[in-house]
Amino acid sequence: MNLITALARLLIFPGLLFAVPVAWFFLWVERKSVAMMQERIGPPFMQPFFDFIKLLGKSTPSRSGVDGLLMKAWPLIAVSAAVGAVGLLPVLPSSGGFEGDLILLLALLEVPAICIIAAGFSSRSLFGEIGSAREAVLTVSYNIVFLLAIVSIAFSQHTFRLEALAQLPATPLRYLGVLAILVCIPAKLHINPFSLPNAEQEIYSGPLTEYAGPELAMWQLSHGLEWVAATGLVATLALPHVAFWWLGIPIFAAFSFGIVLLLSVLAAATARLAIDTTVRFYWQCTLVFAVLAISSALFMRIRS
Repeated sequence: MNLITALARLLIFPGLLFAVPVAWFFLWVERKSVAMMQERIGPPFMQPFFDFIKLLGKSTPSRSGVDGLLMKAWPLIAVSAAVGAVGLLPVLPSSGGFEGDLILLLALLEVPAICIIAAGFSSRSLFGEIGSAREAVLTVSYNIVFLLAIVSIAFSQHTFRLEALAQLPATPLRYLGVLAILVCIPAKLHINPFSLPNAEQEIYSGPLTEYAGPELAMWQLSHGLEWVAATGLVATLALPHVAFWWLGIPIFAAFSFGIVLLLSVLAAATARLAIDTTVRFYWQCTLVFAVLAISSALFMRIRS
């Protein structure tokens, strides 16, 4: 991938200019589907965009010292990392990429969670620190499953390059890994039943309790971009390779939309789990997935 191609993917498609409107659309789908499940009207179509603009126009509390600078920096870093993750997705056929770009994508997907943990502690708020502690425990719990699934898929198909994975025929272990990734996405995006870091009834907004104005707008944008990156990763791994861009892009977008709708309905239909139940759930999932992954790998080796 040359520099011009990399900048085009990062800033135009599937990066910034494409991902930001899609992020607002996915936020609207999330809120609207939950409202419909609860027999409410829900927000109008443009509401996430209006909320973003409104927050940009509000003032933020004045903060001095290093903590104030860090609180401004964390949401910007989270948004930048999420845009970078989206820019790596091989939406277009023959879009380039490089060997090991899957590892970079995983690293960028972890940056927003790390920033949220740091933001809660930087705020010096009791509610923010409790939320950050919950986020740290949750991140460690689901990442065992998430990383095990990604590594299993990459090893089973002998590549850590996203475009190569998208073009290779799927294996049973690959579909098993995609299912494990889907189980982790609600925790990564803090939606029910794994919304414990930002439980409004218990700790207000958790790590983001002290945020307002443009900084809070950046956090909301980061959340939407994480939706785009996470669903895009699943679509890349689950969909068969399509040689024509005019067909591949609509299929990719429709599949990602379906994931958002499915997980939003699941969030509306479930209640928040306690932290000990969440940790136990993901550790049990880790054990089950590890056994199934090893069994699948042995089965594929015997067949070959």
